[in-house]
Amino acid sequence: MRPTATTRTVIPEQAVLSPMLQRLAAERATGALMRDRGTLYLADGQVVHAESPATPGIDVLLTTSGALRSEGWWDAVAQAGAGQRVARYLVDSGRVPGGALELCHLGALYDAAFFALAPTHTPARFRYGVSHWIGPVRPVPVDSVQRETLRRRELLDRIWPDALTDSAPIAPTAHPVDAPVPPRQRRVLDLVNGVRTATDIAQELGRSAFHTLVDLRRLAAAGLVEPVRPASAGSASGPVRIELPEVTADPDLALLRRLRDALEAL
Repeated sequence: MRPTATTRTVIPEQAVLSPMLQRLAAERATGALMRDRGTLYLADGQVVHAESPATPGIDVLLTTSGALRSEGWWDAVAQAGAGQRVARYLVDSGRVPGGALELCHLGALYDAAFFALAPTHTPARFRYGVSHWIGPVRPVPVDSVQRETLRRRELLDRIWPDALTDSAPIAPTAHPVDAPVPPRQRRVLDLVNGVRTATDIAQELGRSAFHTLVDLRRLAAAGLVEPVRPASAGSASGPVRIELPEVTADPDLALLRRLRDALEAL
């Protein structure tokens, strides 16, 4: 049920990732909030769509999953894009079941919002009155979007604390595979070549970019991939320091073997 004008959810201060977004929600604004890594579309103070170049859009997710043929998507855009009713047209024409469209749209929204709300030093801009051509699907409260974004950041840090894995080209390592790699991670690993980034791999697979980050960080924790780091001017002398990630109550055995091998080598 959509919240009424008197319904307000208060979230902790540390979960407010964008004070500007929070203010726009409070004033029930409609328009597009443009940030470095993506755009959030608001209607009546709620997030109704999100886009980011870092992650595949809803069109890719729908067609890759088999829920919609590519020509069906472009027909919907041609028929209903000008009227900003693409989502409604897809359902009314029988091309996509309403529930499937809603789930896919929410996945694309949270995925793009995760990147759009990334820390930045560039001021955000808001264009009042702007609507997205996909039209209404299911609005999401700003507080929910910010909480989910924060939860995803914390999850990635728990898996493997090296954020460079998310943005740099990813290369395979020479570390032997100690255990079978799950099929989902294997499909990601097969595309790791020292050139592709997480975004490239997500686009290639037509898969959520955030879930691709999760797979890559798990592969990094297992010692199977590593980010390609920028070349340094020179190597510093001194003892080698090994960064030990936090080991939870459910340790990754491959990670522990990797740490053991490194310590024995020293």
